[in-house]
Amino acid sequence: MKSLNIYIVEDEPLIVSTIEVALRKQGFYAIGDAEDYDTALRDIELLKPDLTLVDIQLSGDKDGVDLAEALDKKRLPYLFLSSQTDPNTIERVKHTNPLGYIVKPFTETGLRTNIELAWHNYQDSKQHFLTIKHEGRLHRINQNTISYLKAYDNYCYIVTNAETYLVPHTLKHISEQLEGNDFIKAHRSYVVNLKHISSIDKNTIFLGDDSIPVSASQKSLVVSKLKSI
Repeated sequence: MKSLNIYIVEDEPLIVSTIEVALRKQGFYAIGDAEDYDTALRDIELLKPDLTLVDIQLSGDKDGVDLAEALDKKRLPYLFLSSQTDPNTIERVKHTNPLGYIVKPFTETGLRTNIELAWHNYQDSKQHFLTIKHEGRLHRINQNTISYLKAYDNYCYIVTNAETYLVPHTLKHISEQLEGNDFIKAHRSYVVNLKHISSIDKNTIFLGDDSIPVSASQKSLVVSKLKSI
């Protein structure tokens, strides 16, 4: 899995340092920390971490459950990391949507395992499927497997890892059915999945064994988006 950028919300400096060391040793990046609700929410919106570790006991009037409720509204992923397991706290936690609950004290291996499982489940939940008709049959295609789309008059080729489909819809119509921000127009006749790009040169995008053109007007945008994922 990729090296996640993780933000820590914890009011004990010594524990923050322990978590940061554990994360680095396990191949993750600790990109910031806060001990209170307001600072955490501001930083998370600014730094855009992949995942946030949230302690329940925080400085100030609002605690980690309040922060979790705010993150739920923004649909941002987080894990509780706390020693609080009392019934009242657990009851409040039940009304939030964390990816998991890590009980302190924790081991480095346990921390990594919980983070990896939580991230895997989160990625699975984000998968989207495109339903198309090809050669008389309905196909349900996982968007993650689509490398690029290619216009062909009023038709469109959908090129995946395993197969190429020709559908009776325009490039614009098919691209509008796609969810998320992974797809971008690279050329007037091509829409590419950023996650499948292996390299780019002056006027060509390479996706494994395939190559497609990139227009001069779109190249800088493609490169910028590629750097952000």
